[in-house]
Amino acid sequence: MKYNKLGTSDIDVSRICLGTMTYGEQNTEQEAHQQLDYALEQGVNFIDTAELYAIPPRAETYGATEQVIGSWLKKRGKRDDIVLASKIAGPGPDWVSHIRGGHTRFDASNISHALDDSLQRLQTDYLDLYQLHWPERKTNYFGKLGYQADDSEAALTPVFETLQALEKEVRAGKIRYIGLSNETPWGMMQFIWMARVLDLPAIVTVQNPYSLLNRTYEVGCAEISHREGVGLLAYSPLGFGVLSGKYLDAEPAGARLTRWPHYARYSNEQAVAATREYVQLARRYQLDPAQMALAYVNTRPFLTANIIGATDMQQLKNNIASIELELSDDVLDEIEAIHRRYPNPSP
Repeated sequence: MKYNKLGTSDIDVSRICLGTMTYGEQNTEQEAHQQLDYALEQGVNFIDTAELYAIPPRAETYGATEQVIGSWLKKRGKRDDIVLASKIAGPGPDWVSHIRGGHTRFDASNISHALDDSLQRLQTDYLDLYQLHWPERKTNYFGKLGYQADDSEAALTPVFETLQALEKEVRAGKIRYIGLSNETPWGMMQFIWMARVLDLPAIVTVQNPYSLLNRTYEVGCAEISHREGVGLLAYSPLGFGVLSGKYLDAEPAGARLTRWPHYARYSNEQAVAATREYVQLARRYQLDPAQMALAYVNTRPFLTANIIGATDMQQLKNNIASIELELSDDVLDEIEAIHRRYPNPSP
């Protein structure tokens, strides 16, 4: 395994991070524990979760993923061997109405409530990284392009109040470091600037989508990573599994997009055409398509960790093994050529 610093912190995290959003929905508790055991054996020490999970979000499985991880931690006694990250859900329409009665803001009350509940489910007394799952304001995330101003922002929690609330939890020993998720360059710089001016906790990471089908992070956020030391935690590095090629000519039984076809972010016409070319490229060089896609993400200079997920052990083994794959200059050149033909089809 290879390791990076968690942003500007002194924590070493595996470049492969284990994503867990399938636990409690697509994966049983037993299967999840098996995955966690195997990942730890392979040197993966970084585990990411969220109060929102399992996915897709619904009241019946809210918090189930954290509970599964908590039962594993209690059973194995491995808390000191892992770096554990979770997230507080932000505001949204009906799909988060079951969380705190739909009052999901980043104010002191919500942060305290959400954090304490996550710690209880995870059966630990601290998180190494606590993230804001998506911005409280309406902006460009979850595949949305073309910013449109919103006139109903008077009730938003000011950034400095959110940072003050997080600082209180840091001082209480419940959080070691903080991060953002699904954030824009403007949002990242607001948190960076406010923390610097008011001497409040600085963000060390941002968890945004990044894959061969979505390299929009490179446009504005990558420079912030370089200049401000905020590392990327890349999520959906396989585009919901699309880049494995398994959906090109079939609908695999039990797979995520077969069960929930409305998750169409990586399945539009341009994305399918680009995926076909990436898969063909991998096969010409006798590479596994999924490993090639992950290996590309693994090499990015702004990356802190690549968040992989799996619904079975073979997928997990394959994805973790991508850390050992080094792509040749020829493969990298051809990846760039495909990217020029199909730039960011799945933002």
